[in-house]
Amino acid sequence: MNELLTFTTPLGVIVAFALAAGIILLAGIRLSVVADQLADRTGLGEAIVGSVLLGAATSLSGLTMSVTAAWQGYAELAISNSLGGIAAQTLFLAAADIVYRRANLEHAAASLENMLQGTVLIGALSLIVLAIAVPELSFLGLHPVTPAIFGFYLLGLGVTKNARETPGWRAERTRETETDEPDPQAQDLSLPRLIISFVLLAAVTAMGGFLVSRAAEGAILVFSLSESVAGAFLTAIVTSLPELVTTIAAVRRGALTLAVGGIIGGNAFDTLFVAASDVAYREGSIYAAVGEKQLFLIGLTVAMTAVLLMGLLRRQKEGFGRIGFETVLIIGLYLAGSSILIMR
Repeated sequence: MNELLTFTTPLGVIVAFALAAGIILLAGIRLSVVADQLADRTGLGEAIVGSVLLGAATSLSGLTMSVTAAWQGYAELAISNSLGGIAAQTLFLAAADIVYRRANLEHAAASLENMLQGTVLIGALSLIVLAIAVPELSFLGLHPVTPAIFGFYLLGLGVTKNARETPGWRAERTRETETDEPDPQAQDLSLPRLIISFVLLAAVTAMGGFLVSRAAEGAILVFSLSESVAGAFLTAIVTSLPELVTTIAAVRRGALTLAVGGIIGGNAFDTLFVAASDVAYREGSIYAAVGEKQLFLIGLTVAMTAVLLMGLLRRQKEGFGRIGFETVLIIGLYLAGSSILIMR
């Protein structure tokens, strides 16, 4: 299979990326619809389904890509894909804010669950920094931070679930606030059919991620790209396309909490790429194989996430037109950070 999916020509690499992007886009568009229906049918709500189910499903292409790259020995590519994906997906949320014309998206879709997932993301990123600072630690072939990342993510899911059931904080409702009201017609939908559809679409997304990994390896060889640049931009953006299409589609459907939750929850899930890549990497601790560019990406994603959380907490109704200050800062941070990373 690996020999069959080896791309050694410029045309082959471009076609592979285009094919993978098409697969991921088509699956992503349908995923947003099914996720919204699942949220209504199960009663879990858009925030939980968006941050957990949709966030994980749309991230499967990136997870597959990072794990495959790590298994093949491309450590920087694997880590940069994860971190670059978080930055790109946060940028996509800024794009969704521009598309949503009624008010600032972060004002209209504020929820406790989404803010908690943002804190989970920052906490998991801090664990990765700790691992990079002391990469020589190892237990049974794994860095102790690797299982800690999984554990921290699960803890975050538990806290988020409990916060929904017994919230200690609520966003004040305004005229622009879009509440998560289940569609009564969703109760007529078949729950087993929805689950099967969701799982199949997630599997197709994961297959697209494998194709992206093979195309990225070809791009590194054919175009002499660095692993960091290929991971942070090429693979991160392509594997993040499900988040883009599901977010825009959810905003157009009026499922604003689902849109924001899908991005923030997907970003938190993306930190697991790093832990999974450490498991797959066969040349020691993957944290020892990364450098300053990956640390720079972590700093960039933390800054972008902090700005997003400030926007969700501040809930500015209007700033620059209909968009909030956080959208302008997120776009600025991404463009500045990308320029610095490319020039280094």
